[in-house]
Amino acid sequence: MRTYPVYKGLQKPLVYRGFKGKFIAYGISSLGLGLVLGGFGGALINMYFGGLLTLGVITGGLLYTFSKQKSGLHDKTRSGKIHIHKIYLRRGYGKIGV
Repeated sequence: MRTYPVYKGLQKPLVYRGFKGKFIAYGISSLGLGLVLGGFGGALINMYFGGLLTLGVITGGLLYTFSKQKSGLHDKTRSGKIHIHKIYLRRGYGKIGV
């Protein structure tokens, strides 16, 4: 029987400038959104307003991304409530040939 080595990767998330895994895309998205909104704001209202809007959106987006990253890469909503699921089974359910 022949065996072949399987490369399973580094088993660590990708890290770039403090952002890990999916948060890299979130950071890039906040940069892009800030540039687009700042461009529109500068074109429609005023150049200074557009510049301030760009800085505000980028800063806010990156701070939000950093705060969400502290919760963990696979953050789930944890509920402290007790959920009781009712069971609805019809009589004879699952019987074959009846």
